[in-house]
Amino acid sequence: MHIPTERSPRPAIDASVSLAMTAGAHLDAIATGYVSTSVPFVAEGGAAIAASLQFEYETATERADAALGIFEIEAKNAQIAYGKYALSGSIAETVSRFGASARLYDLTIVSQGEPDGETFDNRLPQELLLQVGGPVLFIPYTFRGAFKASRIGICWDGNRLAARALRDAMPFITKADALTTITLNASEVPADVSPERLVKHLARKGLRAKTISLQSDRGNLQASILSIAADETLDLLIMGGYGHSRLQETVFGGVTREMFRSMTVPVLMSH
Repeated sequence: MHIPTERSPRPAIDASVSLAMTAGAHLDAIATGYVSTSVPFVAEGGAAIAASLQFEYETATERADAALGIFEIEAKNAQIAYGKYALSGSIAETVSRFGASARLYDLTIVSQGEPDGETFDNRLPQELLLQVGGPVLFIPYTFRGAFKASRIGICWDGNRLAARALRDAMPFITKADALTTITLNASEVPADVSPERLVKHLARKGLRAKTISLQSDRGNLQASILSIAADETLDLLIMGGYGHSRLQETVFGGVTREMFRSMTVPVLMSH
């Protein structure tokens, strides 16, 4: 689990600790502090700039340690097995190190960046989706309280990433009380991976699912998904992340990028 240090750590802590309790899981928390001063500039700037860099590292580490202190109180109260680590460095170093370490875990939990913020903490969750090689559970920045996944929505368009997310989310899906498959513009989905075939596939596993199919403008896909989530009182959405390259997502919009900005329920994504 990633604990941000430049915004509230509560959503990530509340969700991950409660999930670890119900799943009987071990939870490792990594808090990240960031250093903005560049090493080449330091090399040219002499001792004064080197001292400034050292101060930034110390401040970043202090922020990370403070966030971990909050986590440890909650973890001890919940009586879960846990570990905690402080990580400080440039954004590139942090993404690389966190992404590598997360590859040994079944699930990575992060909190949604605050839409109006321009912090490194806001960028890291999106970068991790591309780095960890497994499912990433995004918790809305407005989230409070215990995480549950009783009512799950499966976003399905038949592509590789949707299938990856479906498989990655099976530990949640098999324990859900209600499943809803969500397909927008079903006429564009190949017949071999139609929503009806998905429902039959789930039924073979003993899982009953309701199907919702809607037509939606391409610029409205994310809003349509969240509207269904509200109508069906879903606790969790499952979807593939970055169906196109990040450049295309940035230029043309994209459901992934828009979901990062405006998610209202936890979203499990796989890339």
